[in-house]
Amino acid sequence: MPFARLATTTTPTAHIGLGLAAVGRPGYINLHRDRDLPGDRGVEALRERTHELLDAAYAQGVRYVDAARSYGRSEEFLADWLKSHPEADDVVVGSKWGYTYTADWKVEAEAHEVKDHGLATFLRQRAETGALLGDRLDLYQIHSVTVDSPALTDRELHARLAGLAAEGVTVGLSTSGPRQADAIRAALAVTVDGEPLFRTVQATFNALETSAGAALAEAHDAGLTVIVKEGMANGRLAGTEAPEPIREIAADAGVGADAVALAFVLYQPWAGVVLSGAVTVDQLAGNLHAAVVDLDEERRFRLGALVEDPEAYWRCRAALPWA
Repeated sequence: MPFARLATTTTPTAHIGLGLAAVGRPGYINLHRDRDLPGDRGVEALRERTHELLDAAYAQGVRYVDAARSYGRSEEFLADWLKSHPEADDVVVGSKWGYTYTADWKVEAEAHEVKDHGLATFLRQRAETGALLGDRLDLYQIHSVTVDSPALTDRELHARLAGLAAEGVTVGLSTSGPRQADAIRAALAVTVDGEPLFRTVQATFNALETSAGAALAEAHDAGLTVIVKEGMANGRLAGTEAPEPIREIAADAGVGADAVALAFVLYQPWAGVVLSGAVTVDQLAGNLHAAVVDLDEERRFRLGALVEDPEAYWRCRAALPWA
């Protein structure tokens, strides 16, 4: 697996990845995008911003980059950067299929993305991803699987995914919603010819939403690489938005609230890669401080008290506006 080389590295920041959801398209649900991104969110402006982030991430030891078909032009931006940086052959590249981007490069759109986990969508999007990333694609994930997703039971789809794995591309899935744990456990049971199909799982886990923790530990114990997204809860755990305990710990440690939020995730023994969703180079640098934050028992106890009910957490996330 491509993640094996990340697991053995001694560079702390190698366990932090860069997600491109917030820079591959002009609109997303993270807080304060109006102050973090330029007024011009044209294709070339965001291509330049993405490349700046990739330059900074690589220089500081980040070796996993996460894109998706529905993240606007994220795959295109990443492919351009990889072609111009042949020295970056140690970067592990992941993308996702299952959502189609439909916002036509607009911040305000009737629908920003449309979900479909059917075989036809997989075949179409696999070809689209292949045309951009070619043999640099290491990991292809089903995007945002829930417990009722047909992707968990479609045997023909499973056979095609196993075929992709036989070609050398790792097959994984991401999850979302208050029943992430159920979806993860269902995915662990999926086999093709007696072999587990999924080798990675990407899930939301942060100081506010920890409900998938036990299932992620089970996935790790089963040999899957665990990738964590939304470690800052779409901005709710960063800057002035962060709850008081996080801001207090951050001030005491001499780092930003974002670093404390990500350090909480990195502390989990099953966390293989924790994604940064930074949209500025300064944000990325702040996120990477998470690798050196010391969370003693008292600090972990204070952070553990922030947990919300999963249903309430996901209702709040669903209400975040695209901006």
